[in-house]
Amino acid sequence: MKKELLLSTPLFKGMTENELNTALKALKAGEKAFEKGEYIYYSGDYTDSMALVLDGSVTIENNDAWGNHTVLNNIGKGHLFAETYALLDNEPLLVDAVAKENCQILFLRIGSVKIFQKISDSWAVKLMSNLLVILSHRSLSLSGRSFHTAPKTIRSRVMSYLNAASIKKHSNEFDIPFDRQQLADYLGVERSALSKELGKMRKDGIIRVRKNHFVLLVN
Repeated sequence: MKKELLLSTPLFKGMTENELNTALKALKAGEKAFEKGEYIYYSGDYTDSMALVLDGSVTIENNDAWGNHTVLNNIGKGHLFAETYALLDNEPLLVDAVAKENCQILFLRIGSVKIFQKISDSWAVKLMSNLLVILSHRSLSLSGRSFHTAPKTIRSRVMSYLNAASIKKHSNEFDIPFDRQQLADYLGVERSALSKELGKMRKDGIIRVRKNHFVLLVN
């Protein structure tokens, strides 16, 4: 197991190697490899384990009963998913977690948050503090998506998303974590309509774009 990588992740931030070893044992940590396109979790599943991406990346998707597909988030190396469901008792997942590429996942059986009420060890205190920060960031991310999908026009949605990405990167030039289809799903628009609008925005001198690399052209 890659101890240096784990200690650099938001989940294990501030822990010593001894604390990390104790945490991994207490959480019954186990690794598993997934191939591109393979489902890690299905909607309707129950889990007591949160998942940490050790290598590769994972998309969080909503696929409803009518065949509608929406990409909600992209989870990269060193980041968590399914932590909210793992902390709650008998709460079925409302989303699918799918390997965006070949990936390695570390499962951590956190179970109910109630188990930590009797644990005062330093690793547990640090873990819960880190989880609180992670969940706060996740809340901001979800509210951000609703902000990007609120505008009625495709251009307004794209500009809202790209503006937020620019602010986070502190630059007008950046890469986004989505390919064209995933960006269309994330923004709730058709891929062909998105591609057409990006072409218009490029022609109008608003952006330069190549695959997932964007440059915002501002005065």
